[in-house]
Amino acid sequence: MSPEPTLAGRRAVVTGGGNGIGAACVRELAARGAHVVVADRDEAAASAVAAETGGETWVVDLDDTAGLDDLALEADVLVNNAGIQVVRPIEEFDPADFRRIQRIMVEAPFLLVRAALPHMYARGWGRVVNISSVHGLIASPYKSAYVTAKHALEGLNKVTALEGAARGVTSNCVNPGYVRTALVERQIADQARTHGITQEEVLEKVLLVEQSVKRMVEPGEVASLVGWLTGPDAGMATGSSYTLDGGWHAR
Repeated sequence: MSPEPTLAGRRAVVTGGGNGIGAACVRELAARGAHVVVADRDEAAASAVAAETGGETWVVDLDDTAGLDDLALEADVLVNNAGIQVVRPIEEFDPADFRRIQRIMVEAPFLLVRAALPHMYARGWGRVVNISSVHGLIASPYKSAYVTAKHALEGLNKVTALEGAARGVTSNCVNPGYVRTALVERQIADQARTHGITQEEVLEKVLLVEQSVKRMVEPGEVASLVGWLTGPDAGMATGSSYTLDGGWHAR
């Protein structure tokens, strides 16, 4: 059954929308009636998803944060999803990689929220959804840059919620555990190399060991929650973090 067209007439922007969680969010929001801008540095991937959903493509490199300083973004819904991962012990972590992750996953979301809020405020309605992670709430070894960035995104989310509350704008984080995406598949390979074990052992002994539900999250499950957070029943949901972690936090 298709979702109700609760976002008809709304314009949404999804970063990292060319694949994985981002593409699933594009499909969910389009099914709810939004005109979706698929923002991605991969033009071919973004164009394919945009063509599938009747949206449009925005080719953007979020590592070039200076290019976003003067941006004005006409978005009623903003989904900050784009991200990268590097798995290394702190003493071996390349400072350039650490800085790049902060630019893409902290600076860029800040600049996009900054660019979108005037439009949202003018219309008296807006929805910001930040795809955070279970690692926005807790830490794991070898992920110093990613954990730092996701914790910072949680802080940005709360401030956005407080500032936007009186203007009809909500802001929330979605915090999945390990999602079945290319990013996580690369992470599994990195963890295997770091620990000197097989990729199957990474799933069993590293990634899913803290979860009660022993499987990865599907991108569509994340997108479904994003859809709810942009819908009519979520007006009182703001400044919060919604976990999809298979019981990780129940331990």
